[in-house]
Amino acid sequence: MSGGLVTADGGVLRDVERLRRQRSDDALCEAKAAGGGLPKDIWETVSAFANTRGGRILLGVSEAGGFVPAEGFDPQRVIDQFVSGMGDGGQPPQLTNPPVYTIERAELEGRPVVAVDIAENDLGRKPCWRTAQGIEKGSYKRVDDKDLHLSSAEIYEMRHALTQSSVDLSAVPRASLKDLDESQLHALLQRRASSVALRGTVDHGERLRRLNILTEDASVTLAGLLSLGVYPQQFFPRLLVDVTVHPGLAKATGGGRVRFSDRQQCEGALPEVVQTAVAATARHLQRYATVEGSGRTEHLEIPEDVLREAIANAVVHREYADLFQGEPVTVDVYPDRVEIASPGGLWGGKTKDNLDDGRSMCRNRVLMQMLQHVPHHEAAGFTVEGQGGGVRMMMNQMTAHALEGPEFTVHPDQVVVTLRRHGVEIPALRQWLQSLSSETLTEQEEAILLIARRNGGVTVPGLRQSLGADSDVLRMVLDGLASKGLMRETGTDSYALWAEEQGLTDAEQSVVDALASGHAQELSVHDVARATGRAVTSLRPVLRGLVERGVVVATAPPTSRNRRYVLPDG
Repeated sequence: MSGGLVTADGGVLRDVERLRRQRSDDALCEAKAAGGGLPKDIWETVSAFANTRGGRILLGVSEAGGFVPAEGFDPQRVIDQFVSGMGDGGQPPQLTNPPVYTIERAELEGRPVVAVDIAENDLGRKPCWRTAQGIEKGSYKRVDDKDLHLSSAEIYEMRHALTQSSVDLSAVPRASLKDLDESQLHALLQRRASSVALRGTVDHGERLRRLNILTEDASVTLAGLLSLGVYPQQFFPRLLVDVTVHPGLAKATGGGRVRFSDRQQCEGALPEVVQTAVAATARHLQRYATVEGSGRTEHLEIPEDVLREAIANAVVHREYADLFQGEPVTVDVYPDRVEIASPGGLWGGKTKDNLDDGRSMCRNRVLMQMLQHVPHHEAAGFTVEGQGGGVRMMMNQMTAHALEGPEFTVHPDQVVVTLRRHGVEIPALRQWLQSLSSETLTEQEEAILLIARRNGGVTVPGLRQSLGADSDVLRMVLDGLASKGLMRETGTDSYALWAEEQGLTDAEQSVVDALASGHAQELSVHDVARATGRAVTSLRPVLRGLVERGVVVATAPPTSRNRRYVLPDG
């Protein structure tokens, strides 16, 4: 059917072809026949796109007939109705916080269609809702091909995404100083004794008020209780970390015989909660050893520093407003991954794309400040560092151990961090490293070799970003690996494994096989991930390397959301 498709806009062509292959709309495109004029439910779709990732509405395209031109479609009439409904035709808008939009005329099989592109609203203009229905009933989100109502929690998070929270400063009814751990309180006061914060204070109560442990009327604050409490769950039973170990790759449904193989609810003050949750998670991960000089070092399959950072971030950045106090932070351990879910969305302008920019933004600023000075129970160090480098550290640590970087799934009312496990691969990887050389390799050399094996090669700039090492030091290590016959220089500051000179790496071959099975169909990185069973984050450098070498062709620039991949002709 697509052979008869004519359009002035290649994007419309690709969208219609995709919808025909799928036989349905999707998260970024909705087709509406509009044969009798603008459909009333279009405002639900506009709201959903504005509140999610934006999207395109194709008017004059009938899904019922297989995404073909709709009968009776009058483009001018529909455009006038849409513009008027958006408040640009002298009439009140159908929506509160209407999004930016563009309209383009096109043709489908010689018949007129209209493409309306809806931009995602900025944080300060979310949610967008149908005014007549009100914010609770008229706010929508886009999930695959559906426009679904936003929950009360999602609406709350959108409305407060740029508003500094004061929940952590609020008084906890019924709590008093006797509910705080005296030893932890003493340790905190000792640590802050010479600080500007306590300058000029003359009594114990004044010091506690200065540190925001007590309110002005001597009530215990939420931040004080969570940081220093003997048992905060007496007052907030669900403010804990729930660690659950699952035998399968997904949570078992109610009908399954085995729903989980282990579970621990980590309680106490937050420093103890984080420490206990890390230990509970680590018990179910594999370990391996490396030799560094004359010493033997044992490693967890996911670095313990990464686990601690992810769990600590979840408890300090989570939403503590009343609407969320019934939700714990959850840590789900699966055979192939660990997922840490935190109630509440991102705050303060943070997005999935700028999480690692080094800016420290926290809705719970008093709690963050306190946890920077309250020590772990029976352990060295503090719960958070608060300098904004935690996400970058996690990425560097994972890459340094040849692991895929952390994946962040962001919802309006929840953030999930996924850390991929490689326990099953560890014996094979250790055996592969041993097969390369009879000499003992340093941990840094092993990391470079494993990264090269996974990505099909390495570059000095890439390693500098991943391993956090000096460029000159990396060049020396790479030259050393080359002199041992383990790597070869392929360009300026670019190296590949000698062992892979004649062919593709396992990861590269799996991508090529997936594209070949697509029968010349263009695949997105997410399509390739589904076909190969590999994570998107690990596939991006593989695809980039294949494109650079001409093995795979990309259809759009790296920044385009329409970027697809295909094997070259012939």
